[in-house]
Amino acid sequence: MPHNTRITFPGRTYFAAILLILASVFAVTGAVAGDKQYYDIQYKARLDPESGLADVEITLAGEQLPSKLTLHLDPSRHQNLEGEFLTRESDEAVWTPKGERASIRYQFVIDAKKSSGRYDSRIIDKWAILRSDKMIPPISARAPKQLQSRATLAVEVPRKWNVLAPYTKDDDGIFQLRDPGRRFIRPKGWMIAGRIGSRQDVIDGTETVVAAPLGKNIRRQDTLAFLSWTLPELKKVFPQFPNKLLIVMARDPMWRGGLSGTRSLFMHADRPLISGNRTSSLLHELVHVATGIRGDHESDWIVEGIAEYYSLQTLRRTKGISEKRFKGALKDLAAWGRESPNLLVKRSSGPITARAVGVLHEVDLEIQQSSGGKRSLDDVVKALAKERGRVTVRKFRTLAEEAAGKPLAQLNRENLSGENLRK
Repeated sequence: MPHNTRITFPGRTYFAAILLILASVFAVTGAVAGDKQYYDIQYKARLDPESGLADVEITLAGEQLPSKLTLHLDPSRHQNLEGEFLTRESDEAVWTPKGERASIRYQFVIDAKKSSGRYDSRIIDKWAILRSDKMIPPISARAPKQLQSRATLAVEVPRKWNVLAPYTKDDDGIFQLRDPGRRFIRPKGWMIAGRIGSRQDVIDGTETVVAAPLGKNIRRQDTLAFLSWTLPELKKVFPQFPNKLLIVMARDPMWRGGLSGTRSLFMHADRPLISGNRTSSLLHELVHVATGIRGDHESDWIVEGIAEYYSLQTLRRTKGISEKRFKGALKDLAAWGRESPNLLVKRSSGPITARAVGVLHEVDLEIQQSSGGKRSLDDVVKALAKERGRVTVRKFRTLAEEAAGKPLAQLNRENLSGENLRK
């Protein structure tokens, strides 16, 4: 409007017009700057026991789509990738979708063995166990901040098979994916499909399912009962624990241990709920689910040490083991830990994790003593679990010393590297 133009309104009409103009301006500004726009991601996977493959299709649909997506592939498992506007170089594929709908397809090799020769992903004629975040690789998307995704996962399986994942199904059996804080959503966590049996309950607000292939001596109900008295105590330390939990169990030839995932974990059916050394592999993996932290090149001992220490602490606090047994377990772990005095390594093996438990216990006692019992290691791990993501030695030490209100000699690099022990 030119500055020399003058508009007049009589009395109240003038003010009403001004308010109307201002409201319109703010409404338009808000719509442009703050309103979210959505597009849909449809993941489809067909599990085929005969070929050992999953045929996967990813479809994007909406008025506006991301301008670029980068898929970080495992060349040995993601094969025969095809689709429009797609280029591939080694272990990356770049997808630049056009229009309001676009799709790509590939095949995923389900079977995968660890170095021990045992499987951590397997499909046979009766069942399949795998991680959905391995089947759907990490994907980074370039899109405006206001552009958000809504995602679903449909899994096609042989007749009479059932499918479970740590997500809610709609009436058509399609998983409704949720990942708060993520603008590009993809499925995560363990999945089990086939002729399976399950037990479920709501434990302290967490919808808990224990599932395994049909068969004898799979302790679904025992596991659920064990969780009913341990999970509430664990959630006191980790209040951000997910409201859905899937525990997948199976026998050989699967990995003879436990492996955590998002809102889920795998546990070999032969693993005891409480081992002879008073630790619990199940609780160890549950702590991993609760914290969501990972280490860098020298801090994996923190991640694994916290998981092992709080498996012991949870049993002690719930009277699953006595104070005497708790101290005995710490003593045994300290003896084992002397085999690997240096904690500052990329991967925490058994002896390293054992020594890490001793260090964390000393730090816990020091924090409690210096704070007059007002703080403990619980405060430190709560902070780590709230942030999730990568943890470093420096970050952990900063949080621990803030809780203690003073420097902690136990976290000096000379102590962590084992130099003090060799003097």
